[in-house]
Amino acid sequence: QVQLVESGGGLVQPGESLRLSCVASGSIKVIYTMAWYRQAPGKSRELVATITNDGTTNYADSVKGRFTISRDNAKNTVYLQMNSLISEDTAVYYCNGEIRPTWSTSQFTYWGQGTQVTVSS
Repeated sequence: QVQLVESGGGLVQPGESLRLSCVASGSIKVIYTMAWYRQAPGKSRELVATITNDGTTNYADSVKGRFTISRDNAKNTVYLQMNSLISEDTAVYYCNGEIRPTWSTSQFTYWGQGTQVTVSS
């Protein structure tokens, strides 16, 4: 069993910051690429940022220069530092991981349950 659990969401005003965390736990052999997605009301889920296990990052154009993804491999944790938040960032944020569990030679995609981020004055 592999679980991803997000935390750190909340209500903030425009221009403020939030830091999301996602901890992977369970029968984990290797964690490959991890990512953050988000889904706003009435919209499809979109990719926000990715980070490989060697630290290579990639961002959606809408968050470049404002968001930073990072990871702590020793803690099986990925972070999303979100600065200069705007109302358009309001969404449920989901953590995603490509993980090889101990019981398999294959990797699978796992998702967290999501954390709500609301940016409003």
